[in-house]
Amino acid sequence: METLEGRISILAALKARVRRFQMVLLSASSHAEKVEEVLAAAGELGVPVKRVPTDELDRMAGGVTHGGVLALCTPKPPTPLDDLLRALRGSATPPLLLLIEGVEDARNLGYTLRSAEALGAHGVLVKKHVWDFDGGALSRSSSGAFERLPVVRLDRERDSLAELKRAGVRLWGCIAGVRTVLYGADLRGATLLAIGGEKRGLSAAVREECDGFLTIPMQGKGTSLPLSHA
Repeated sequence: METLEGRISILAALKARVRRFQMVLLSASSHAEKVEEVLAAAGELGVPVKRVPTDELDRMAGGVTHGGVLALCTPKPPTPLDDLLRALRGSATPPLLLLIEGVEDARNLGYTLRSAEALGAHGVLVKKHVWDFDGGALSRSSSGAFERLPVVRLDRERDSLAELKRAGVRLWGCIAGVRTVLYGADLRGATLLAIGGEKRGLSAAVREECDGFLTIPMQGKGTSLPLSHA
């Protein structure tokens, strides 16, 4: 079981209905109006809700920033690629996908998912080795975006990218030192933006599958942006 912390991430997970919840724990001092949405969502799913002393929540969360709400639930499973492709076929707008090859910790991945959702991404793909993260920390740092977005684990990277290309998705590799800048690329059709790790960049295997490459032009002396900002 995983522990989710905070009203925003727990409410997002309850509404997504992907995880199985064992229990929602509320601080005995929580005001009803602040947790009424959580109570309503838990009630719809038949999830037990228990009031406990705040110091008990502090011990379970390992801190005091939980806002008086914790939940015990199963980890969120990866979205099958076939499910994502079916959803994309029914999309009213051209699909926008993000491929993340490397990330250092769950919080950074969470910030990246939050940016992806704000950009309007329909889904995020992560390499198999990236999937080893703390789901609770990821959900919290993403402000619930992890719960709402389809997140696909790429077990067979080349096969998956080939399948996306057959579905009409154009793959753009995001790297430094190329001529095409972000603002000059035609991203109006079905698009996947592939972003490499902050240390190693985009792998040769992914570069070979890309239809084109683009970069974010940098002003000043900085050479690159952090993953979540990029």
